[in-house]
Amino acid sequence: MSRWTRGAVASVCLLLLASCGGSGAVEIDAPSMSTADRAACRKLVADLPATVAGQHAREVSGDTGLGAAWGDPAIVLTCGVPLPSDFSDTSTCIQTAGVGWYVPDDVLLSDDQTRDVTMTAVGYRPRVRVFLPGGYRPDGFPNTAATLGAVVDRDLKLVKPCK
Repeated sequence: MSRWTRGAVASVCLLLLASCGGSGAVEIDAPSMSTADRAACRKLVADLPATVAGQHAREVSGDTGLGAAWGDPAIVLTCGVPLPSDFSDTSTCIQTAGVGWYVPDDVLLSDDQTRDVTMTAVGYRPRVRVFLPGGYRPDGFPNTAATLGAVVDRDLKLVKPCK
């Protein structure tokens, strides 16, 4: 094999590894919101830690000031989300570091610790949603809720505690 062929094969292999390794940018798609909510989200995102549940921050694309991601598979925070469609006044929230996180009952009551978790800080404005891949459970759930909850509680306005 010629030196040129070996170089071309090595380049193709490196490109394939880079594109399949899951290290690409995570798309952040936040809904429309008021100017004040957008500013609050940008402050929150700027204050987020570099590491969550032992995972390092990842590059994001799209509405980059409105969300963040860590690890592979990605733990994804999105700010400015709507109220979850299955949330009601009688829904239960998990309290972690003073923040009430709503987790749908089908996940909350499941014994399957490999299920993905979507948790929403419904009592704050703007609302924050965190997607946690099941591979980080069980320890990643309380770690993520506490780490991110501290920033949510400090930077966003609590309008109604979720209990």
